[in-house]
Amino acid sequence: MKLTEIADNPGSRKKRMRVGRGIGSGKGKQAGRGGKGQTARSGVRIKGFEGGQMPLHRRLPKRGFNNIFRLDLTEVNLDRLQEAIDAKKLDAKATVTAEVLVKSGLLRRSKDGVRLLGRGEIKAKINVEVHGATKSAIEAVEKAGGTVKILAPAKDAAAQKAAAKKPNKKAS
Repeated sequence: MKLTEIADNPGSRKKRMRVGRGIGSGKGKQAGRGGKGQTARSGVRIKGFEGGQMPLHRRLPKRGFNNIFRLDLTEVNLDRLQEAIDAKKLDAKATVTAEVLVKSGLLRRSKDGVRLLGRGEIKAKINVEVHGATKSAIEAVEKAGGTVKILAPAKDAAAQKAAAKKPNKKAS
């Protein structure tokens, strides 16, 4: 085999169709775009237009909403904490916070806070300060002799504060 004999498989490379190059090319005059109007022009075309019929995206009802107060918490599992402690990335005696987890390389960033999940088991006695935790995660940490402090206020407490601030209109 010589360098000059190397070739691609026949039919694997197809020449691009050059449109608008005369009647003999088969794609002359309107170049396969049909008649005049908006669809014949470049860059303009009504997306989702159904010929005047009400488009599907307008026929269907709107659903759901985006909660602007929702917190985007970074999740971390117990087994990842245990692996980091075993690898000496985390100090089991020090309090584990979002900043400590980012510094140790366990998390890239903490976003709005950290949520502790209960996958795996924890053997080390650790004190954790997070913005949220599952019941199973809290139980597992406390079973190992550690503590979990939730930094975010409880939803019930926030609702009670909001209710206390509202003036009672029926009393007046």
